[in-house]
Amino acid sequence: MSYQRTVNESDVTAGPACVHLRSKAMYVTGDLNPSHLDEAGSHYCWCNLTQHIVGPDDAPVDRCNCVGSRECYHAR
Repeated sequence: MSYQRTVNESDVTAGPACVHLRSKAMYVTGDLNPSHLDEAGSHYCWCNLTQHIVGPDDAPVDRCNCVGSRECYHAR
């Protein structure tokens, strides 16, 4: 059986991310939202304020959650 990768487009976040969100992809590609699927699947994110995988509000940090609805969110 061959491997087939699927992408759930409903998981894609279109709004701007918090300025404190960091991702391994940012240091490899220079972009938080890389266009290549292999790089887009990299979920190695952390908050630059806490230097951890949880933000100042004790909620998990990732591209889908670090949006304007969080108290700790800061726009560019």
